[in-house]
Amino acid sequence: GEIGDDVTANVRTIRTVPLRIPASPDGPEAPQRLVVRGEVLFLKKDFEALNEQQRQAGLPLYVNARNTASGSLKQKDSRITASRPLTAYIYAIVDSDMQFETQWELLNYLRALGFLVADEAQLYPDLESIISALPTWEKRRESLPYEIDGLVIKVNELDMARELGIVGKDPRGAIAYKFPSEEVTTRLIDVTVNIGRTGKVTPTAQLEPVFVGGVTVSNASLHNYDQIEALDIRIGDIVIVKRSGDVIPYVVGPVTGARTGDEKPIIPPKHCPHCQTALIRPEGAVDLFCPNPRCPERVFRAVEFFVSRGAMDIEGMGPQTVKTLIEQGLITDIADIFTLQPKPLLELEGFAEKKVENLMASIEAAKRRPMPQLLASLGIDGVGETVANLLAERFGSIEELEATALRVHEALKAFEEAAAPLLVNVPEMADIDPDNIGRAVQRLRNPLVELAPRYVGVENFQGRLARAIAPLPDLALDADHTESVTNALKAVIKAAEPLLTIEGLGPILVKNIVDWFADDFNREVLAKMRTAGVQPPKSVQKQTSNALEGITFVITGTLPNLSRDEATALIKSHGGRVTGSVSKKTNYVLVGASPGSKAEKAKQLGIPIISEEDLLAMVNKQ
Repeated sequence: GEIGDDVTANVRTIRTVPLRIPASPDGPEAPQRLVVRGEVLFLKKDFEALNEQQRQAGLPLYVNARNTASGSLKQKDSRITASRPLTAYIYAIVDSDMQFETQWELLNYLRALGFLVADEAQLYPDLESIISALPTWEKRRESLPYEIDGLVIKVNELDMARELGIVGKDPRGAIAYKFPSEEVTTRLIDVTVNIGRTGKVTPTAQLEPVFVGGVTVSNASLHNYDQIEALDIRIGDIVIVKRSGDVIPYVVGPVTGARTGDEKPIIPPKHCPHCQTALIRPEGAVDLFCPNPRCPERVFRAVEFFVSRGAMDIEGMGPQTVKTLIEQGLITDIADIFTLQPKPLLELEGFAEKKVENLMASIEAAKRRPMPQLLASLGIDGVGETVANLLAERFGSIEELEATALRVHEALKAFEEAAAPLLVNVPEMADIDPDNIGRAVQRLRNPLVELAPRYVGVENFQGRLARAIAPLPDLALDADHTESVTNALKAVIKAAEPLLTIEGLGPILVKNIVDWFADDFNREVLAKMRTAGVQPPKSVQKQTSNALEGITFVITGTLPNLSRDEATALIKSHGGRVTGSVSKKTNYVLVGASPGSKAEKAKQLGIPIISEEDLLAMVNKQ
């Protein structure tokens, strides 16, 4: 694997994981290759026993079994993991040379190899039987040896499950059924204001401690001030609190019948509590924001996220260290991390020579983190590990991505100018046809989301665009205006095409990326990082051959043997390119079972449609 924590040594200490599996003829047929998937957890009795040990040792008790299991598995010292009574249940085979017809057969095979498989798993003849059994399962959850918050329902026939395919990361042949969330009541004592790394203001309820969903809760989300007003939540109210699984607990609403008259209304703040900057509310948003990128709380949250495990993973920079460095003026943004020098650090209380030495080494190592890791750490809304990898595959460097985003930004400004004459009389026209007028205005004001994705790969769309904005009477039908808007939109599409054609990137995410790189402060931070020596190594694409050099493919439907990711990797490894939409530039459309509209569009454009078998033949010609 390439992503995540290597916990192999720790898994070996779990007693229910066999270190050897039996080989035939005495046991089941031995696989030549076997990769299994499972879940590590604490049985209820084992978690209670662990807490009893803590109690007798005078140590704090663990609150949440799931979080404790995760922490136990990630210990750097395997002896600590071995001392915890963890249990591993195995429920799937990820990769093997063995063939099975059903899930049930697969589970029995895993049992025969010595893996622990849940005895409670059941086989049902049809969906109706499953639905009728759900209430029984909800009652049974308390008597199970482990905590559950729902069920996983799978198609038994493996061929059928494969045919159903995958949406995103989720197989269509399996679905999670969650039990209803647990609700409790407690008193709302106060409301605090939290500022996130983007400046978003989140009101948080301070509660009288209450046990819900397996943990003791003393604060909960109130979402936003519109929600508070709509639900008429007041300080001093008895409120309903809900929590399910790992979801942050939130306030459902007040128990109005329990009011005494002493409750106080919750007033939205006007200024950031940390930097006193006036809060803003962007058009169309429900949240308030602190717009000051130098706000100490925003900087703290941004740096805390940037250095964390799973982001840039800079050891020695825990929350308290980050807070100290910000308070001392040594850090004002994430780029300042890479300009830290040993001498000022050694003058701070608690910064011994060895600690500073280790911190500087960790910072130096972070300067060469891969491009996807750096991208996912910048705090671009919606850009996590998966999206960062997609961007890194398309763009050779962050500089190349930045240049593309800026071209889109400039094209959008030009479009705004071209569209301005069409919007002059909108206030006067609003009463004529408010719904259609509103949609047309939205399209012109947000072309990257509302218009550009429709016309990627479409050569002549002036007529279609005119119809899209036609509800703007007397203006949209003006030939000069529509031509200038069409040309401006073509420029937006040309600039944004490298982003819009990445499979898995929706237009809203593309807009988030463009907006982030268009921000002067963010570009200043990137420039400072480059000056400080932050330079991700260029990713080298392994290419098996050039059999598909210069050929562009689009994939649609479920292929018989290859997953979409595998087909994409195969094409790229032989020099080809995969895009997300069909256009005249597409050379082939690779079609599987249950194809979407892309196959129909390929027929309309006369683009050859090929099968998985055809693709393999093209590759094997080399």
